[in-house]
Amino acid sequence: MSAVVSAAEERPARVSGIDKIERRRVALAESALKTLGELGYARTSLREIANNSEFTHGVVHYYFRDKIDLISYCVRYYKTKCARRYDEVVETATSAEELATGFLGKMTQTLVEETPMHKLWYDLRAQSMFEEQLRPDVEAIDKLLEEMIWRILSRYADLTQTIPTVDAPTAYALVDGLFEQAVVGYAANPDKTPALLADRIMQVLPKLVAA
Repeated sequence: MSAVVSAAEERPARVSGIDKIERRRVALAESALKTLGELGYARTSLREIANNSEFTHGVVHYYFRDKIDLISYCVRYYKTKCARRYDEVVETATSAEELATGFLGKMTQTLVEETPMHKLWYDLRAQSMFEEQLRPDVEAIDKLLEEMIWRILSRYADLTQTIPTVDAPTAYALVDGLFEQAVVGYAANPDKTPALLADRIMQVLPKLVAA
């Protein structure tokens, strides 16, 4: 434990104790995400994460009580960043075409560049059906992503002078279902899957609004 305390004391004195802990948890999460993305939920342990990072097993266990605590934090941290990456597109788009192009560009980019992280999320969501401890975090992440999709659809409706024909949970289920399908398909067909995802989203998006 002394190693943890001395590491924490390296932070500037003006930073509160809570901020120190949160910063270290973020650093651990960023370090752990690569291992988690490669191995998935079932095959990852705190020791495995420590072995593939610059942190010791004791440090990892000091900041996270168990594997579920760490993985939930990692996925929540990553998905929060994912949800925010579309905000600029929503705020700056001046036409429906510009919005759709920006949205699909970022969606296909994250599919290609961050596939392991999305695989981890879907793995975690499936595990939450069996692990009650996971459910609150999974529900919170799902809600965050649902709100992100709704912001995009609402802006698309504004730009096309229409109104959404479905509610937020339905819009999220449709878009997320197509994205999950693309995550699964990307491993087998990485060359065609991003374009196929964009095409399918463009087929669905206009059907989610009406004059």
